Amino acid sequence: MVIVKNRSAVASWMVKHKNLSSNNNVFLESTGAQTTPGNGYIQDLNNSSTFGVINGGGGVANINANGNNYVAYLFSEVAGFSKFGSYTGNGSADGPFVFCGFRPRFVMVKRSDSTGNWFIWDSARDPYNTVLRELYPDQSASEFTRTGSNDSLDLLSNGFKIRFSSTFTDRNASGGTYIFAAFAENPFKNALAR
Repeated sequence: MVIVKNRSAVASWMVKHKNLSSNNNVFLESTGAQTTPGNGYIQDLNNSSTFGVINGGGGVANINANGNNYVAYLFSEVAGFSKFGSYTGNGSADGPFVFCGFRPRFVMVKRSDSTGNWFIWDSARDPYNTVLRELYPDQSASEFTRTGSNDSLDLLSNGFKIRFSSTFTDRNASGGTYIFAAFAENPFKNALAR
């Protein structure tokens, strides 16, 4: 997964995830579905040592404008430490289980096939299941705490379990596609059950 931000101009936070369609990106500050931005984008992630960008015409220079400074955050899967993937929603309060191979400390999710917020859950703010505190990278809102048992997430010894019903389409719509990034609390061989 790659996140790029233009530091010289007001521009979007471009995100390329390995599970997005060819040449499609999402924006960290946006609820929009994946798209191929007309003003430039991060290319498909086809190798482990480089990433490419495509310049676009006109508009805001999100990517590769001459003379502009950029920052790029690059992430790769490391067994027992980080996992990047996707899951398909089932629309049920007994949502899908996502295998990571470790107990997550941090999980970030974004619906990619339609509009939906970004969500962050972690075990620092919620040390016990169910995880009810959420952060929204695409909003200026403060932390939000859920109150219903079917409106939550479980962090498990080897992954996470979605508990959101079909009313939460930006987390668990039936047939919806979601990308995620997860980082481990402990390597799997030392994981403790919750």
